[in-house]
Amino acid sequence: MGGGPLISVHPEELTFEVKLDEPAYCNLKVVNNTEHHVAFKVKTTAPKKYFVRPNASVVQPWDSCTITVTLQAQKQYPPDMQCMDKFLIQSTKVPPSIDIDEIPPDTFTKDGEKVIEELKLRVVYISAKSRHPNSEGKSGISSASRHSMIGSDIQAVQRLREERDATLQQNKHLQRELELLRRTKSSKSNAGFSLTFAAFAGLVGLLVGMMLSIALSSSSTE
Repeated sequence: MGGGPLISVHPEELTFEVKLDEPAYCNLKVVNNTEHHVAFKVKTTAPKKYFVRPNASVVQPWDSCTITVTLQAQKQYPPDMQCMDKFLIQSTKVPPSIDIDEIPPDTFTKDGEKVIEELKLRVVYISAKSRHPNSEGKSGISSASRHSMIGSDIQAVQRLREERDATLQQNKHLQRELELLRRTKSSKSNAGFSLTFAAFAGLVGLLVGMMLSIALSSSSTE
């Protein structure tokens, strides 16, 4: 290990979309950056407001673990949507044989030899009632504009389908004309061959007749 942190946590802050009388959720991904087994434990300054699962576990070398943090349902919005709560994630190396479900209680107790790293995360609240209008305002797209855009897209798709169908019909018509042209050319070729053959046969018959006439005239002279 080159002196880097034992674990990385993504994202680096907990963001909750707050809705009154409904819980909110946030997932954290804990990544083990080492070739060792690393145990972690999650702490918060407001343990009654949050439900963390798992709040402690062991991550295998180069592996990761997902933590789900649940904000309990709130009866009212905090002033100015500001939150002073903090989370702390402790991590330390542990033997491979340690039981994930029964991590010794002194695992995260600091002493002279044990190295325990700490990572602090802040909490951010987002109001559900103000998020959606603001997001529309930032993008400059209203609900009516979205419907208009969707209608335009549907019309464009219909036009493309009509053009495609017209192109297919045109291709079929051209194929029929080409097939007819081939058949006409083939029949003309056959007719030309028949006339040539008939002329050749007639010529052969004429020659044979002439030869027979010469032969008969020669025999009658003798």
